[in-house]
Amino acid sequence: MRALIQRVTQASVSINNNIISEIKQGLLILICAMSDDNEVDAEKMASKITKIRIFNDEEGKLNKSITDINGEALVVSQFTLAADTSRGNRPGFSYAAHPEKGEKLYEYFTQQLQNQNIICKKGVFGGDMKVSLVNDGPITIWLDNKT
Repeated sequence: MRALIQRVTQASVSINNNIISEIKQGLLILICAMSDDNEVDAEKMASKITKIRIFNDEEGKLNKSITDINGEALVVSQFTLAADTSRGNRPGFSYAAHPEKGEKLYEYFTQQLQNQNIICKKGVFGGDMKVSLVNDGPITIWLDNKT
């Protein structure tokens, strides 16, 4: 799986100018299931994200996780994280999981976060969404299970 995580003070997802999900302090997680991913990959990614220490402690050092701060997560499916730009100017997406598998792993990934007591909000899988956020730091981190 691939994820782009952003530490936020707030984030929301809208469809047709209507906010469908929003969080305050926590992580905006853009997530992509790759064609060779499975539930174990989703579990590993969820575990990594809940443990990564990118929130400030009392001394201003990045020593706290989303769990430590009781933060929320907004999880948005983002198949374009699988973009292959090695040939020409138009990205290819053949490395992304097919939609049925991608949606299953997206839901499973979100459930794994919830199982670790993270309050999760979601976008709409395959939806035409507008994502708004206030990136805190800014801190943005790319994660890939395979690298």
